[in-house]
This record gives sequence, structure tokens and C-alpha cells, in this order.
Amino acid sequence: MLTLGLYARLSGFYLFYFAALGVLLPYWGLYLQALGFDPARIGELTAIPQATKLVAPNLWGWLADRSGWRMRMVRWACLATALSFAGVYAAGNSYLGLALVGLLFSFFWNAALPQFEAVTLNHLGQHTHHYSQVRLWGSVGFVVAAVGVGFLVRDWGISLVPALMLGLFIAIWLNSLLVPDRPAAPLTQAAPPLAQVLRQPAVIAFFTACFLNQAAHGAYYGFFSLYLEGYGYSREFIGLLWGLGVTVEVGMFLLMHRLLPRFGPRRLMLAALALATLRWWLIGHFAGELPILLFAQTLHAFSFGVFHAVSMHLIHQFFPGSLQGRGQALYSSLSFGAGNAVGSLAAGYLWQGLGAVAMFDLATALGALGWWVAWRGLRV
Repeated sequence: MLTLGLYARLSGFYLFYFAALGVLLPYWGLYLQALGFDPARIGELTAIPQATKLVAPNLWGWLADRSGWRMRMVRWACLATALSFAGVYAAGNSYLGLALVGLLFSFFWNAALPQFEAVTLNHLGQHTHHYSQVRLWGSVGFVVAAVGVGFLVRDWGISLVPALMLGLFIAIWLNSLLVPDRPAAPLTQAAPPLAQVLRQPAVIAFFTACFLNQAAHGAYYGFFSLYLEGYGYSREFIGLLWGLGVTVEVGMFLLMHRLLPRFGPRRLMLAALALATLRWWLIGHFAGELPILLFAQTLHAFSFGVFHAVSMHLIHQFFPGSLQGRGQALYSSLSFGAGNAVGSLAAGYLWQGLGAVAMFDLATALGALGWWVAWRGLRV
């Protein structure tokens, strides 16, 4: 198990990393709207940081697995993230300038987390079912940021968002300097070839379900705040709604070390995908009904919390030893990268062409398809 000091250092990284995400997801779209961009352009600018996850995690994962310098690469990636994002001030309201900044900072930012996940799991050793007790601090950071920034932008304006993100990127880098590396435990036998692992039907089904689940989240991550503003909700209340979703996620993370051994990964993932499908349908058709909207937000505990915790468990199982970095990278690339990028782009174009509700109808269909894929193929 982890010492208290190491637990604090690992948890601190997640705290700052997801606090930055707690600013980016609820408020970046509002910031871009304030600069004068329409939904289609916002969808494109939102998709760029997701699209870099197709390349960056896999490149850095291969380098980390080959070199063994996992934390050293995390530290350099975090520093480069802060330096690249500072270019947002030079970009101003230029579409090409903001696209370039998004491309650069996300190339490094998206590389850091998968490798840090591998470091955390290596430190946990045989106690990987306790992962959620470390990761929950990321959810705490997200809640504090999402809720707090809602009140800050009310008083100081949406132009505060880039400065808050830059400060958090610097904090992530400083925290990364405190975390020691930990190589993977030695194996009794060599890890199988990566291609052999990727040909397994359960692995194919797993990554397909991950892609579909995150594509369904594209409308939420890119446009939820703008969507709710159309119903007359204030920005500080929208921040509270984001915070509610992640607060119940924290509660679920606290329970996952008991739920996983009891129910197993397959049943938990099927439950997560079924409730995610319900969530998107409710948001799409009942966002104006506050009690239903509040209930839909509590389902974030399943659509993200349970799904992610189960995914970490399965990646550690599917990709042993020297394959860990590339397993984490593939998860990041195919789900948070390709899935979110496709979902964000589709959501922006659907809103522009058919209206906002169509975004969440697509999300509902993708969630249902993800459930079917997991039900048919995820035999673990």
C-alpha cells in the first residue's frame, strides 16, 4: 500500500490535472462564444485537443515503455503544456491562432495523464482495486474548479478563464516534480506481443465501447454549458450542475474497491452504459425540468465514474508489464481522443443544422450501441 506522503503526491497530480479540466470543459466553450465563434467553429476548436489524443499518448507511451523514464517524460510534458498554453494571449480571437495553441498544448497535456496512470498503478502494485481512492482527488479538483469558476466569471467575466487554466497547468508541473517513478513489477513471463493482445475479441469490444461512450459524451463536454444557457440557467448554477455530476462520481470512486470484486467488470460496465444512455435522453428532452436535470447529472457517477474505474481495471488486466504505457495510451487515444473529437464535431454540426436536442439524441444512440457492443463482446 501507499505511504501517506506518496498518496498525497499522487493525489495532488490528479487534483490539479482535473481542476484544469474543470475549467476547460464547462467554460472554454463559453469563452469561445464570447470571442464571437458560432457552434460549428466552437465544435472544431473543442475537437482539436481531443484529436491530438490520437497521436500524443501513443507516441509518448511507446517512448516511456522503451526508455522506462515514465515520470521524467510526464514532467517535461507538463512543463511544455504550460509554455504552449501561454500562447493563448498572443492568439487573441484568431481562429487559426487558437487552433494552433490548442494543437500544441494538448499534444503535451494529453501525453502526461496516461503515463501518470501507469505510474500510479505501478505504485499500487497488487492493490490496483484501490486506484479509485487516489483518482477521486481528481474529481474533487474538478468539482472545486467547476463550481468556483462559475462564481468567479460572474464577478470578473469570462475573460478570466485562460489565466486560471495557465495557473493550473503550472501547478500540475510543480506537483509532477514531487512524484517518484516506479517501474512495473517484474513478470514471471514475458508480456505477449501487443498485436496479439489487440486481436482478442474482449479487447476489441472494450475499446469499441470506450470509443462509443466517449463519443456520446462529446455533446456534454463541448456544449452542455451553452445548451443550458439557452434554458435560462445562470453560469454559476451551471457550474454547480457540473460540480454535482462529479461529486456523485467521487462517492462512486469511494465504493469501487468494494463493487468491483462483488459484481465484476462486465456487469458494472453494462450498468454504466445503460445509465449513460438514459442520462443523454433525459438531458436532451427534459433539460428545462430541474428535478429531472438534477437526476440526470447524478448519473455521471455511472456514465464516467464506474466506466472509467472499470476501464482502468481492465487495461491493467489486458496489458501487463511492459505493455502498460501503450495500453493506457490506446485507451486515451481511442476513447478520450477519437471518441470525444468525433462527438464534439458531430455535436457542433448537429446543433447548427438540426438544433441542440439532436446532439443528445445522437449521444443516446451512441450510448445504446456501446451497451450492445459490451454485452456481445466483453466476456471478462
